[in-house]
Amino acid sequence: MQIAMLGLGRMGGNMAQRLLRGGHKVVVYDADPRRATELAAHGAAPASTLDELVAALQPPRVLWTMVPAGRITEELIVSLATKLSRGDLIIDGGNSNFKDSMRRAQELQQRGLLFMDAGTSGGVWGLKNGYCLMVGGSPEAFRLARPALETLAPENGLIHTGPPGSGHYTKMVHNGIEYGLMTAYAEGFEILQSSPFPNLDLARIAQVWMHGSVVRSWLLELLGDALGKDPRLEGIRGYVEDSGEGRWTVQAAIDQNVPAPVITLSLLGRIASRQDESFSAKVQAALRNEFGGHAVKKV
Repeated sequence: MQIAMLGLGRMGGNMAQRLLRGGHKVVVYDADPRRATELAAHGAAPASTLDELVAALQPPRVLWTMVPAGRITEELIVSLATKLSRGDLIIDGGNSNFKDSMRRAQELQQRGLLFMDAGTSGGVWGLKNGYCLMVGGSPEAFRLARPALETLAPENGLIHTGPPGSGHYTKMVHNGIEYGLMTAYAEGFEILQSSPFPNLDLARIAQVWMHGSVVRSWLLELLGDALGKDPRLEGIRGYVEDSGEGRWTVQAAIDQNVPAPVITLSLLGRIASRQDESFSAKVQAALRNEFGGHAVKKV
């Protein structure tokens, strides 16, 4: 089939290549024209403007946006909507808030346009292994995009989750679970690292746990690889960002009266990692000194 990929970063660029390898005709666009030019070497048709991109597609057009959530996604979809024709389909494959996706679907429907939200997991390994896709949208939209979706996903790695918004909602919870899993591994390996047995081979332990252990996973495999390169992770600062899905998962849990302490604490742990020194800890140290005369460490 014919499809456009807008946003050619680490995810979008690799996805365009996977589609090309699957025999699809891919028109590519990025704010940095060099990225589109690079993909032309793989067989993509580069477009230097949105108008050029739209003109290169035959109706009904299918356009996949792979750009950061928020303002950039909003502006791109609004701009595309003014250039497309009835029956054309916009797919948002970024990590947008599911409520934004529900709203966008309604707004585009009023213009006669189709919309799908594609929760996309697979990272930089997706080019080789495929992308797990959780897709929300109408049956009509799903049928239109299905050939490309099946190329992008590995076997059994594609699900039509339901109406618009459900794909990004599912991906949001997926990432919330990821936060909790990563935190459990992080805490466990710090306990191992600080154990009374100074010569524990953390990389080897991670690798051994990949064989028959109930805690084996792809994340553990990746941790083993990371520890194999840098056994004490001395080249990495302990600063952990979040891209929003964990916060949205926690908010959804609160809104739906679902207790989610592990995911909540994993999010708070990421936030704590960004502090060079915690004022909260200073307050606690000062209080212990005031009420009990406990010693404090001076700056």
